[in-house]
Amino acid sequence: MIAAGALAAIAAVLWWFFARPSAARTVAPSGGPSGAPRAPASHAMIIMPVTGMTCAACQARVQGALREVPGVEDATVNLMLNNATVRYDAGAVSPAALVETVEAAGYGASLPDPAQTALAAQEAQERETARETAALRWKAGVSGAIGAVAMALGMAAMRWPALPWLELAATSVVVGWAGRDFYVRAWRAFTHRAADMNTLIAVGTGAAFLYSVAATVAPGFFTSRGVAPDLYYEAVDIIIALVLVGKLLESRAKGETTRALRALVRLQPRTARVLRDAAELDVPVADVRTGDLVIVRPGERVPVDGRVIAGASAVDESMVTGESMPVEKTAGMSVIGGTLNGTGSFRLEATTVGERSVLARIVQLMREAQGSKAPIQALADRVSAVFVPVVISIAIATFAVWTLALPGAPLRAFAAAVAVLIIACPCAMGLAVPTAVMVATGRGAQMGVLIKGGEALQRASEITTVVLDKTGTVTEGKPVVTDVIVLADGPARDRDALLALVASVERGSEHPLADAVVRYARARSLALADADAFEARAGLGAVATVRGAHVIAGNAALMREAGADIAPLAREAERASAEGKTLLYVAIDGRAAGVIAVADTIREHSREGVARLRALGLDVAMLTGDTERTAQAIAREAGIAHVIAGVLPEGKAASVRAEQDRGRVVAMVGDGINDAPALAQADVGIAIGSGTDVAVEASDLTLMRGDLRGVAQAIALARETMRITKQNLFWAFVYNVIGIPVAAGVLYPFLGVQLSPVLASAAMAMSSVSVVSNSLRLRTWAA
Repeated sequence: MIAAGALAAIAAVLWWFFARPSAARTVAPSGGPSGAPRAPASHAMIIMPVTGMTCAACQARVQGALREVPGVEDATVNLMLNNATVRYDAGAVSPAALVETVEAAGYGASLPDPAQTALAAQEAQERETARETAALRWKAGVSGAIGAVAMALGMAAMRWPALPWLELAATSVVVGWAGRDFYVRAWRAFTHRAADMNTLIAVGTGAAFLYSVAATVAPGFFTSRGVAPDLYYEAVDIIIALVLVGKLLESRAKGETTRALRALVRLQPRTARVLRDAAELDVPVADVRTGDLVIVRPGERVPVDGRVIAGASAVDESMVTGESMPVEKTAGMSVIGGTLNGTGSFRLEATTVGERSVLARIVQLMREAQGSKAPIQALADRVSAVFVPVVISIAIATFAVWTLALPGAPLRAFAAAVAVLIIACPCAMGLAVPTAVMVATGRGAQMGVLIKGGEALQRASEITTVVLDKTGTVTEGKPVVTDVIVLADGPARDRDALLALVASVERGSEHPLADAVVRYARARSLALADADAFEARAGLGAVATVRGAHVIAGNAALMREAGADIAPLAREAERASAEGKTLLYVAIDGRAAGVIAVADTIREHSREGVARLRALGLDVAMLTGDTERTAQAIAREAGIAHVIAGVLPEGKAASVRAEQDRGRVVAMVGDGINDAPALAQADVGIAIGSGTDVAVEASDLTLMRGDLRGVAQAIALARETMRITKQNLFWAFVYNVIGIPVAAGVLYPFLGVQLSPVLASAAMAMSSVSVVSNSLRLRTWAA
């Protein structure tokens, strides 16, 4: 009875302590005195490690403390990564003040090493996780073994006088070593007027342990008052062991959520073979400098970003861009560090190294994304902030009700109160959203989709309309020759002769159509001649003399000016024009010779990508500055019904806004450069990258390859992530809604069932593991 009363007293003190309002601590800004004019805002961001967090209540407390600091614009604390991402005004608060704020809240924090790259930081985090997992494995094993032996001895030798003292000694090891962190962190939280998971475990097991110690040291005190001096040593051992096993499983599962990120880090080779002073040297990758010549042999990973200057090979870029087929690399082409070379060998000139490399930028982006939160997390944060005081209140009520209902069974009241404290772990709520976000961002990276974070994922799951920029998104973004039509009775002998003459003229022009003709002629290995008397006619075409022939290449207006009759070409020209192609008429010595059709052709997988978007129930529109006729021709080929044509670059954002005004949730897909205003205006901006140009500034999602199928994959992944996130939150809440009343004994009057503290600890351990395991299903998700 006395021990049960002690438990109630402890819980009452804790409840009173944590229920009292506390003044928010305000860290003085790093600027001038209060009331002084503030300098213009200088936006900055820092990701700093935070130690000592064990549950959602810890996360909510650290996050709340940081957000109260003047000058902090936003703070997001990630329980999975044990870090805090803070956006702040550098003129109002310093990073050191942010560290002080976290420490004042009862947790550890440190400034990130500015010299440490994203790759190195991720490797350090992996090592720390491995160390913690190994420590948990030892502690869980030892405490579990002690608990099992104590239980077996108690059953086999219940009357052995020395047994209680042996159990006391063994359990002291479990409490003082294996479970030490629970008590230390609970006390630290108490001194900062906070409560978390450690508080619940420490109060529950601590009360059971102290009761058992009293019963061992002074059993007569209990028997003289009609109370059996029962011992709970094995229960304390098993509870701590099960909690540690749960933390171990949780740690291992959390490690799996970063598997994709870990795989990216491991793509970086440790050394590179460079050519210096005519000698081949193996040097650490960190020592490679811009401009170094690097040798890549068959089967090796490309050590740094660079440009091929000699040799050729096929390179597997799947882990970086998601492109499944090897990409041919020849002189002048770019290669990405970390990609896998095939059977050829080549030399490259290092172009970007260290933090500026594509791989390092992707890792940094993923670390920032995985440290972010989805808006759906807000509900769990609000509940977590008050969860522990509420549970302590329920434990007090549980003890009181049991004591009043069964005055002669104080140990039942004691066990029920402890079970309530043990089963009510807020970890599952804290892990429900970030685990799904972390696995989803990793899975997205494997598919060549870089996701900025939880907010972008949630917004992407709500998209109803996808607006596609035409040039460089639906199409290749580079005009190519599609048709060469030669008049049978004209002055040109055949297609190649006509092409050679026109390409010889167009070599002197900088027009994109001229470049397309020259590239096409060179691809056919045609011999080009020097052009004399070249004249570029603005808005019309070009004129020159080639091999004694007067060649005119341009539009219909230029042909009319030259007096060339293009009527015989009308039928073929009309057909090509109806297909959205641009026509380049050719006249030789004043006579029409033929017409060359040039078009920006659609990408190989655009039609399939559009079909996938429509299969998701999305409206698809194409946005372009082209004429209606040309735009409709491209749209028909790509399978797009809705076309917004004739839009100037500065009007693209307005077009997106018009769709939003109609109540649509809009995703804008563009190349991330001239489409930046439209990308920023859209609810979700999706930038088409090229593998070597990670355009993420104005976008929420970036496709590492120019393939519209990736847009459909990204949206489908976002929808699946939100579905699993909602499942996680549902089960996290339902677990506590059901588990706490059962632990309190609500089933006892009807079924005679009372949940023991040991079973409560097992249930608590499995709640977090189940949430993480559910999120891990995203790891093998496929569209």
